[in-house]
Amino acid sequence: MIPSALPRRAGAGFKPEHFADILAEPQQIGFFEVHAENYMGAGGPPHAQLGRLREDHALSLHGVGLSIGSMQSLDPDHLARLKTLCDRYQPESFSEHLAWSTHDSVFLNDLLPLPYTQETLARVANHIDEVQAVLGRRMLLENPATYLLFAESTIEETAFLAEIARRTGCGLLLDVNNVFVAATNHDLDPDAYIARFPLEAVCEIHLGGHCETVDDLGARLLIDSHDTPVKDPVWALYQTVLDRIGPVASLIEWDNDVSAWPVLRDEVVAAQRMLDAAARQKAA
Repeated sequence: MIPSALPRRAGAGFKPEHFADILAEPQQIGFFEVHAENYMGAGGPPHAQLGRLREDHALSLHGVGLSIGSMQSLDPDHLARLKTLCDRYQPESFSEHLAWSTHDSVFLNDLLPLPYTQETLARVANHIDEVQAVLGRRMLLENPATYLLFAESTIEETAFLAEIARRTGCGLLLDVNNVFVAATNHDLDPDAYIARFPLEAVCEIHLGGHCETVDDLGARLLIDSHDTPVKDPVWALYQTVLDRIGPVASLIEWDNDVSAWPVLRDEVVAAQRMLDAAARQKAA
């Protein structure tokens, strides 16, 4: 099984509007990540750009449509398209979300939460085993940003992720912004969550922006919107992670109201500075 092997550097989510600026960039960033579903067609400009980008950069494929947590079987056609894409570009990493997004033949265009029960754990583990067997590579599973909790949950999220990693051998993608968003929404301590997270299984980190609103009862509500720079509390939580495990491949996500390339690049540079400092500290 091919392992995840991204460089321990900072990267960015690729957006086609940045393509010319990236090619003109005098200094390469660590890697680029793309949403796999955007490249499941046979050809055209998306593949022309991604193929050129792949010549010079490490690549992470990030799935949003496998519906790992679905009560139904995985879609074999979708999985076959994903394998074709992985075979074509040989990415250093493939990741998906701990979520579900399909029911029967309907795709809900959202990443929906799961109750953390023994039944759910067995189902998710079986789906990950299937994905890794078909792709012939280790996948990473991302912790979710959540806006509600299930009364029927019997397993803490960090313990659920740890057991999934143990059963399947998959790696974990730690989305630090998701941790902060979910902890705030549920009135939990994000640092305590990180302390319980199975950090030994983390192969990639995500950082992104969020927005703040209020719910119907007037309570504070954070949304994982990926449309702003990374907020200071998320940077601080990221530093906590680096202090514990050292440098890990770290991605800046910016998917909505996409900034100009220099703004996104500055976020990547900020993450790289922290990674460099963590590497020096580990070597000391």
